[in-house]
Amino acid sequence: MEYIDAKTILTKCKSTEWFGTDYNMNIYRGCCHGCIYCDSRSECYNIDNFDKVRAKKDVLPLLRDELKRKVRSGVIGTGAMSDPYNPFEKELQLTRHSLELIDAFNFGISIVTKSALITRDIDILQNIKEHSPVICKLTITAADDSLCRKIEPHVSLSSERFEAMHTLSNHGIFSGVVLMPVLPFIEDNEENILNIIHKTAECGGKFIYPSFGVTLRQNQREYFFDKLDVIFPESNLREKYIRYYNEKRIKEKLGWMSPVQNIGRLWKIFESECLKYGIIYKMKDIISAYKSGYEMSQLSFF
Repeated sequence: MEYIDAKTILTKCKSTEWFGTDYNMNIYRGCCHGCIYCDSRSECYNIDNFDKVRAKKDVLPLLRDELKRKVRSGVIGTGAMSDPYNPFEKELQLTRHSLELIDAFNFGISIVTKSALITRDIDILQNIKEHSPVICKLTITAADDSLCRKIEPHVSLSSERFEAMHTLSNHGIFSGVVLMPVLPFIEDNEENILNIIHKTAECGGKFIYPSFGVTLRQNQREYFFDKLDVIFPESNLREKYIRYYNEKRIKEKLGWMSPVQNIGRLWKIFESECLKYGIIYKMKDIISAYKSGYEMSQLSFF
């Protein structure tokens, strides 16, 4: 494992709109999951050699010092730029020990991951839950394991992530699905969306937060297109993307690319089925649900 220098581990969020988090925490840099659509490869993030995982040097003493300096607690989010449960975490346990510090200093935690390894730390998550909000988000975009393996080659299979969510839910941990991205022409179909909703309900998931589309920014865009050519050689998906979304628009667009040919119908199906199974899907409702019963205020010296 290569270690890189770091001055800080926590960064203050500009707002708490994204899952109610007050701070971001990235223990690792880079990711070896190999997901073909990952936006973190984009040029704007300035991560060289993104597919190589590196750990931040002295992460635990740095985190301890930063937590000590906070006047009041808040929710710490992790997993946005690098999965905290990458394959190296099983041995290094930097995420586990970070959670122990978060527990010791009475902070909450918001985790997003594609790894079933998260269940290893249920004991600490339960401890944190005694004093602060806890939310665990399993990113799942393909209900079918065979499709999952094509577009996310080195992650826990979708079925394994559903089982992890089931285990977390059975232990009283507020858990659900982050359904993003939904890849146009690949995942934006009724069968896939319904299967994800049904499996979430079966596994005790409390929420699904969706985004029907995929980013196509500089660097990530060509990587994605090249992978489409290899994985789906007979489908001409590169040409479909360019034809449907216009090459100029693809080059300039920095936001989400929606599967415009059926977004309205898909959203109605998604919304109706979530309501049927009692699954929440609006961000404000998700935040309200997992923070219910806790009084959180956030101040820092920064």
